[in-house]
Amino acid sequence: MPGTRSVFSERVGGGFYVDFIPRREALARYGLSIDDFQEVVMSSIGGDTVSTTIEGRERYSINVRYPRDLRTEVDQLQRVLITTMNGVQVPIKEVADIKLNYGPSMIRDENGRLAGYVYVDIADRDIGSYVDEAKQVVKNNIKMPQGYTLTWSGQYENMQRVAERLKIVLPITILLIFMLLYMNTKSAFKAAVVMLAVPFSVVGAVWLIYILGYHTSIAVWVGMIALMGLDAETGVFMLLFLDLSHDEAKKKGRLHTLADLKEAIVHGAVKRIRPKIMTVMAAAMGLMPIMWSMGTGADVMKRIAAPMVGGLFTSFIMELLVYPAIYLLWKKREVK
Repeated sequence: MPGTRSVFSERVGGGFYVDFIPRREALARYGLSIDDFQEVVMSSIGGDTVSTTIEGRERYSINVRYPRDLRTEVDQLQRVLITTMNGVQVPIKEVADIKLNYGPSMIRDENGRLAGYVYVDIADRDIGSYVDEAKQVVKNNIKMPQGYTLTWSGQYENMQRVAERLKIVLPITILLIFMLLYMNTKSAFKAAVVMLAVPFSVVGAVWLIYILGYHTSIAVWVGMIALMGLDAETGVFMLLFLDLSHDEAKKKGRLHTLADLKEAIVHGAVKRIRPKIMTVMAAAMGLMPIMWSMGTGADVMKRIAAPMVGGLFTSFIMELLVYPAIYLLWKKREVK
Protein backbone atom coordinates (compact mmCIF):
# COMPACT_ATOMS: atom_id res chain seq x y z
CA MET A 1 0.00 0.00 0.00
CA PRO A 2 1.24 3.53 -0.69
CA GLY A 3 2.19 5.32 2.50
CA THR A 4 3.57 2.21 4.22
CA ARG A 5 7.03 2.84 5.62
CA SER A 6 7.52 -0.50 7.37
CA VAL A 7 5.55 -3.50 8.62
CA PHE A 8 6.80 -6.14 11.03
CA SER A 9 5.17 -8.56 13.41
CA GLU A 10 6.50 -9.32 16.84
CA ARG A 11 8.46 -12.55 17.18
CA VAL A 12 6.35 -15.36 18.54
CA GLY A 13 9.40 -17.43 19.47
CA GLY A 14 11.97 -16.05 21.81
CA GLY A 15 13.49 -18.64 24.16
CA PHE A 16 13.82 -22.25 25.29
CA TYR A 17 11.53 -23.72 27.90
CA VAL A 18 11.98 -26.86 30.02
CA ASP A 19 8.68 -28.73 29.97
CA PHE A 20 7.96 -31.41 32.57
CA ILE A 21 5.24 -33.67 31.19
CA PRO A 22 3.96 -36.01 33.93
CA ARG A 23 2.97 -39.57 33.08
CA ARG A 24 -0.11 -40.12 35.18
CA GLU A 25 -0.04 -43.92 35.01
CA ALA A 26 3.53 -44.00 36.35
CA LEU A 27 2.65 -41.56 39.11
CA ALA A 28 -0.32 -43.73 40.09
CA ARG A 29 1.88 -46.84 40.36
CA TYR A 30 4.05 -45.10 42.93
CA GLY A 31 1.08 -43.60 44.75
CA LEU A 32 1.97 -40.03 43.76
CA SER A 33 -0.41 -37.25 42.81
CA ILE A 34 0.06 -34.37 40.40
CA ASP A 35 0.43 -32.05 43.41
CA ASP A 36 3.32 -34.14 44.71
CA PHE A 37 4.99 -34.01 41.32
CA GLN A 38 4.54 -30.24 40.92
CA GLU A 39 5.77 -29.56 44.44
CA VAL A 40 9.05 -31.35 43.71
CA VAL A 41 9.50 -29.45 40.44
CA MET A 42 8.75 -26.16 42.15
CA SER A 43 10.89 -26.66 45.26
CA SER A 44 13.93 -28.35 43.70
CA ILE A 45 14.15 -26.72 40.27
CA GLY A 46 11.94 -23.65 40.04
CA GLY A 47 12.60 -22.43 43.55
CA ASP A 48 10.20 -22.21 46.48
CA THR A 49 10.04 -19.29 48.90
CA VAL A 50 10.02 -20.74 52.40
CA SER A 51 10.58 -17.67 54.57
CA THR A 52 11.70 -14.04 54.71
CA THR A 53 14.75 -12.60 56.42
CA ILE A 54 14.48 -9.20 58.09
CA GLU A 55 17.51 -6.92 58.15
CA GLY A 56 16.48 -3.57 59.59
CA ARG A 57 13.98 -2.05 57.15
CA GLU A 58 15.01 -4.46 54.39
CA ARG A 59 13.19 -7.69 53.59
CA TYR A 60 14.70 -10.58 51.62
CA SER A 61 12.88 -13.75 50.64
CA ILE A 62 14.56 -17.12 51.35
CA ASN A 63 14.34 -19.32 48.28
CA VAL A 64 15.17 -23.05 48.36
CA ARG A 65 16.15 -25.09 45.29
CA TYR A 66 18.95 -27.27 43.94
CA PRO A 67 22.30 -25.55 43.33
CA ARG A 68 22.95 -24.49 39.75
CA ASP A 69 25.42 -27.34 39.13
CA LEU A 70 22.63 -29.90 39.67
CA ARG A 71 20.02 -28.34 37.38
CA THR A 72 21.80 -26.98 34.29
CA GLU A 73 21.40 -30.06 32.06
CA VAL A 74 18.39 -32.16 31.14
CA ASP A 75 20.05 -35.39 32.29
CA GLN A 76 20.71 -33.78 35.68
CA LEU A 77 17.05 -32.80 35.94
CA GLN A 78 16.06 -36.36 35.13
CA ARG A 79 17.87 -37.52 38.30
CA VAL A 80 15.85 -35.29 40.63
CA LEU A 81 14.31 -37.57 43.25
CA ILE A 82 10.65 -37.78 44.29
CA THR A 83 9.84 -39.34 47.65
CA THR A 84 6.85 -41.68 47.61
CA MET A 85 4.41 -42.34 50.45
CA ASN A 86 6.43 -45.32 51.74
CA GLY A 87 9.71 -43.38 51.72
CA VAL A 88 11.11 -44.76 48.46
CA GLN A 89 12.88 -42.14 46.29
CA VAL A 90 12.17 -42.36 42.56
CA PRO A 91 14.02 -40.41 39.84
CA ILE A 92 11.72 -37.93 38.13
CA LYS A 93 12.48 -39.48 34.74
CA GLU A 94 10.53 -42.58 35.86
CA VAL A 95 7.29 -40.60 36.17
CA ALA A 96 7.70 -37.74 33.68
CA ASP A 97 9.18 -36.74 30.33
CA ILE A 98 11.46 -33.70 30.22
CA LYS A 99 11.74 -31.77 26.95
CA LEU A 100 13.28 -28.53 25.74
CA ASN A 101 10.83 -26.50 23.63
CA TYR A 102 11.24 -23.25 21.75
CA GLY A 103 8.45 -20.78 22.54
CA PRO A 104 7.48 -17.14 22.92
CA SER A 105 9.44 -15.00 25.35
CA MET A 106 6.18 -13.39 26.41
CA ILE A 107 2.56 -14.45 26.05
CA ARG A 108 0.29 -11.50 25.40
CA ASP A 109 -3.43 -11.44 25.93
CA GLU A 110 -6.20 -8.99 25.20
CA ASN A 111 -9.61 -9.32 26.83
CA GLY A 112 -8.67 -12.79 28.06
CA ARG A 113 -7.62 -14.03 24.60
CA LEU A 114 -4.13 -14.66 23.21
CA ALA A 115 -2.93 -11.73 21.12
CA GLY A 116 -0.15 -11.01 18.65
CA TYR A 117 0.85 -7.60 17.33
CA VAL A 118 1.79 -6.42 13.84
CA TYR A 119 3.42 -3.00 13.88
CA VAL A 120 2.83 -0.66 10.94
CA ASP A 121 4.68 2.62 10.41
CA ILE A 122 3.24 5.02 7.85
CA ALA A 123 4.64 8.05 6.04
CA ASP A 124 3.14 10.91 4.01
CA ARG A 125 -0.45 9.87 4.78
CA ASP A 126 -3.00 10.53 7.48
CA ILE A 127 -3.84 7.61 9.73
CA GLY A 128 -7.57 7.65 9.09
CA SER A 129 -7.50 7.20 5.31
CA TYR A 130 -4.59 4.77 5.55
CA VAL A 131 -6.35 2.43 7.98
CA ASP A 132 -9.60 2.58 6.00
CA GLU A 133 -7.74 1.44 2.88
CA ALA A 134 -5.67 -1.10 4.83
CA LYS A 135 -8.82 -2.68 6.25
CA GLN A 136 -10.11 -3.28 2.74
CA VAL A 137 -6.77 -4.65 1.52
CA VAL A 138 -6.55 -7.09 4.43
CA LYS A 139 -10.15 -8.14 3.93
CA ASN A 140 -9.56 -8.87 0.24
CA ASN A 141 -6.25 -10.71 0.63
CA ILE A 142 -6.31 -12.48 4.00
CA LYS A 143 -8.80 -15.05 5.20
CA MET A 144 -8.85 -15.07 8.97
CA PRO A 145 -9.08 -18.55 10.57
CA GLN A 146 -12.14 -19.33 12.61
CA GLY A 147 -11.90 -17.90 16.11
CA TYR A 148 -9.48 -15.14 15.14
CA THR A 149 -10.31 -11.43 15.31
CA LEU A 150 -8.46 -8.44 13.92
CA THR A 151 -8.36 -5.06 15.68
CA TRP A 152 -6.71 -1.83 14.54
CA SER A 153 -5.23 -0.12 17.57
CA GLY A 154 -2.57 2.43 18.48
CA GLN A 155 -2.82 5.99 17.15
CA TYR A 156 -5.80 5.05 15.00
CA GLU A 157 -7.76 3.98 18.07
CA ASN A 158 -6.84 7.20 19.85
CA MET A 159 -7.87 9.21 16.81
CA GLN A 160 -11.28 7.53 16.72
CA ARG A 161 -11.81 8.21 20.41
CA VAL A 162 -10.88 11.88 20.06
CA ALA A 163 -12.99 12.22 16.90
CA GLU A 164 -16.04 11.09 18.85
CA ARG A 165 -15.31 13.68 21.50
CA LEU A 166 -14.81 16.42 18.90
CA LYS A 167 -18.30 15.71 17.55
CA ILE A 168 -19.52 16.96 20.92
CA VAL A 169 -16.87 19.58 21.69
CA LEU A 170 -17.02 21.48 18.38
CA PRO A 171 -20.79 22.18 18.38
CA ILE A 172 -20.64 23.14 22.06
CA THR A 173 -17.70 25.49 21.37
CA ILE A 174 -19.50 27.18 18.50
CA LEU A 175 -22.70 27.49 20.56
CA LEU A 176 -20.84 29.01 23.52
CA ILE A 177 -19.08 31.52 21.26
CA PHE A 178 -22.41 32.49 19.73
CA MET A 179 -24.02 32.89 23.17
CA LEU A 180 -21.16 35.09 24.39
CA LEU A 181 -21.40 37.20 21.24
CA TYR A 182 -25.15 37.56 21.68
CA MET A 183 -24.71 38.62 25.31
CA ASN A 184 -22.16 41.21 24.15
CA THR A 185 -23.99 42.62 21.12
CA LYS A 186 -27.61 42.04 22.25
CA SER A 187 -28.36 41.14 18.62
CA ALA A 188 -28.64 37.71 17.05
CA PHE A 189 -27.86 39.22 13.62
CA LYS A 190 -24.64 40.84 14.85
CA ALA A 191 -23.61 37.62 16.56
CA ALA A 192 -24.27 35.69 13.33
CA VAL A 193 -22.23 38.23 11.34
CA VAL A 194 -19.28 37.84 13.72
CA MET A 195 -19.56 34.06 13.42
CA LEU A 196 -18.94 34.44 9.68
CA ALA A 197 -15.30 34.92 10.62
CA VAL A 198 -15.12 31.18 11.30
CA PRO A 199 -15.59 30.07 7.65
CA PHE A 200 -13.45 33.04 6.53
CA SER A 201 -10.54 31.82 8.63
CA VAL A 202 -11.03 28.14 7.76
CA VAL A 203 -10.12 29.02 4.16
CA GLY A 204 -6.65 30.21 5.14
CA ALA A 205 -6.18 27.43 7.67
CA VAL A 206 -6.90 24.75 5.06
CA TRP A 207 -4.65 26.44 2.49
CA LEU A 208 -1.67 26.67 4.86
CA ILE A 209 -2.12 23.09 6.09
CA TYR A 210 -2.18 21.95 2.44
CA ILE A 211 0.91 24.00 1.56
CA LEU A 212 2.86 22.64 4.54
CA GLY A 213 1.79 19.08 3.72
CA TYR A 214 0.11 18.45 7.08
CA HIS A 215 -2.67 15.93 7.43
CA THR A 216 -5.82 16.33 9.47
CA SER A 217 -5.04 15.31 13.02
CA ILE A 218 -6.03 15.96 16.61
CA ALA A 219 -3.50 18.77 16.86
CA VAL A 220 -4.94 20.45 13.76
CA TRP A 221 -8.45 20.35 15.24
CA VAL A 222 -7.15 21.86 18.48
CA GLY A 223 -5.67 24.68 16.41
CA MET A 224 -9.01 25.14 14.65
CA ILE A 225 -10.82 25.47 17.97
CA ALA A 226 -8.28 28.04 19.18
CA LEU A 227 -8.71 29.90 15.88
CA MET A 228 -12.44 30.28 16.54
CA GLY A 229 -11.69 32.36 19.61
CA LEU A 230 -9.32 34.64 17.70
CA ASP A 231 -11.86 35.04 14.91
CA ALA A 232 -14.61 36.03 17.33
CA GLU A 233 -12.29 38.63 18.86
CA THR A 234 -11.31 40.26 15.55
CA GLY A 235 -14.91 40.06 14.28
CA VAL A 236 -16.23 41.87 17.35
CA PHE A 237 -13.67 44.64 16.87
CA MET A 238 -14.65 45.09 13.24
CA LEU A 239 -18.35 45.25 14.02
CA LEU A 240 -17.67 47.64 16.92
CA PHE A 241 -15.94 50.17 14.69
CA LEU A 242 -18.71 49.96 12.09
CA ASP A 243 -21.32 50.56 14.80
CA LEU A 244 -19.37 53.50 16.23
CA SER A 245 -19.01 55.12 12.83
CA HIS A 246 -22.69 54.51 12.00
CA ASP A 247 -23.94 55.85 15.35
CA GLU A 248 -21.66 58.89 15.15
CA ALA A 249 -22.95 59.79 11.68
CA LYS A 250 -26.53 59.24 12.79
CA LYS A 251 -26.05 61.37 15.89
CA LYS A 252 -24.69 64.24 13.78
CA GLY A 253 -27.58 63.91 11.32
CA ARG A 254 -25.49 62.85 8.36
CA LEU A 255 -27.44 59.64 7.48
CA HIS A 256 -29.99 60.82 4.93
CA THR A 257 -29.03 58.95 1.78
CA LEU A 258 -27.46 55.66 0.79
CA ALA A 259 -24.28 57.53 -0.12
CA ASP A 260 -24.09 58.91 3.43
CA LEU A 261 -24.44 55.39 4.83
CA LYS A 262 -21.71 54.09 2.53
CA GLU A 263 -19.42 56.92 3.58
CA ALA A 264 -19.99 56.17 7.27
CA ILE A 265 -19.33 52.45 6.75
CA VAL A 266 -16.17 53.09 4.73
CA HIS A 267 -15.00 55.49 7.43
CA GLY A 268 -15.54 52.83 10.11
CA ALA A 269 -13.81 50.14 8.05
CA VAL A 270 -10.80 52.36 7.34
CA LYS A 271 -10.44 53.21 11.03
CA ARG A 272 -10.35 49.48 11.71
CA ILE A 273 -7.44 48.69 9.39
CA ARG A 274 -4.64 49.76 11.74
CA PRO A 275 -5.85 47.97 14.92
CA LYS A 276 -6.83 45.00 12.78
CA ILE A 277 -3.31 44.77 11.32
CA MET A 278 -1.79 45.17 14.77
CA THR A 279 -3.96 42.37 16.18
CA VAL A 280 -3.22 39.96 13.33
CA MET A 281 0.51 40.70 13.17
CA ALA A 282 0.96 40.44 16.95
CA ALA A 283 -0.76 37.03 17.01
CA ALA A 284 1.05 35.82 13.88
CA MET A 285 4.50 36.95 15.07
CA GLY A 286 3.89 35.24 18.40
CA LEU A 287 3.22 31.98 16.55
CA MET A 288 6.18 32.22 14.15
CA PRO A 289 8.75 30.75 16.60
CA ILE A 290 6.53 27.70 16.93
CA MET A 291 6.33 27.30 13.14
CA TRP A 292 10.13 27.32 12.91
CA SER A 293 10.86 25.23 15.99
CA MET A 294 12.72 21.92 15.63
CA GLY A 295 12.83 20.61 19.20
CA THR A 296 10.90 17.95 21.07
CA GLY A 297 7.17 18.22 20.46
CA ALA A 298 7.62 20.60 17.52
CA ASP A 299 5.56 18.40 15.18
CA VAL A 300 2.50 18.69 17.41
CA MET A 301 2.97 22.40 18.14
CA LYS A 302 3.35 23.24 14.44
CA ARG A 303 0.07 21.52 13.61
CA ILE A 304 -1.68 23.51 16.33
CA ALA A 305 -0.18 26.81 15.23
CA ALA A 306 -0.57 26.34 11.45
CA PRO A 307 -4.41 26.71 11.33
CA MET A 308 -4.16 29.81 13.51
CA VAL A 309 -1.52 31.48 11.32
CA GLY A 310 -3.27 30.74 8.03
CA GLY A 311 -6.72 31.56 9.37
CA LEU A 312 -5.70 34.93 10.79
CA PHE A 313 -4.61 36.31 7.43
CA THR A 314 -7.66 35.22 5.43
CA SER A 315 -10.06 36.34 8.18
CA PHE A 316 -8.23 39.70 8.18
CA ILE A 317 -8.84 40.17 4.46
CA MET A 318 -12.34 38.73 4.34
CA GLU A 319 -13.61 40.72 7.32
CA LEU A 320 -12.38 43.99 5.81
CA LEU A 321 -14.09 43.20 2.51
CA VAL A 322 -17.24 41.30 3.48
CA TYR A 323 -18.29 42.79 6.84
CA PRO A 324 -18.84 46.33 5.47
CA ALA A 325 -20.93 44.94 2.59
CA ILE A 326 -23.10 42.87 4.93
CA TYR A 327 -23.44 45.85 7.28
CA LEU A 328 -24.55 48.01 4.36
CA LEU A 329 -27.25 45.52 3.34
CA TRP A 330 -28.46 45.41 6.93
CA LYS A 331 -28.59 49.18 7.54
CA LYS A 332 -29.70 50.49 4.16
CA ARG A 333 -33.37 50.08 5.07
CA GLU A 334 -32.88 52.98 7.51
CA VAL A 335 -32.15 55.45 4.68
CA LYS A 336 -33.85 56.27 1.43
